[in-house]
Amino acid sequence: MPGPPPPPPPPMGGGFVPPPPGGYAPMSAGYAAPRNDGLAIASLIVGILSVVCTLGCFGVLLGPAAAIMGFISRQRIATSGGALGGGTLAVIGLVLGIVGFVASVGWFFLIISGAITSMTNSTPSP
Repeated sequence: MPGPPPPPPPPMGGGFVPPPPGGYAPMSAGYAAPRNDGLAIASLIVGILSVVCTLGCFGVLLGPAAAIMGFISRQRIATSGGALGGGTLAVIGLVLGIVGFVASVGWFFLIISGAITSMTNSTPSP
């Protein structure tokens, strides 16, 4: 004798779907990590570039930009109430911007002093 007939197909248009055997999977309790502030990431990148481009004296332009972005980003993170992260990135970008600026200015004055020294110490040719 054949088995019972198959159940009828579910009605069209959705309907109630019973839970799987054993119940639903437990929900995981936790919080999402705060997203990093984009300005903090930009400050870090520009700060690194300001240190790398010290020899071309581009640190004079990139250093203050990184420092300003890092400072603004730290303020935004502090006032976000924990919704934004990346405070460490902002501080590192700020410090690297200052280092890149100072190193670039120092390199510029080193080149100028070397040029002046070479011009004053040169002996005239007969």
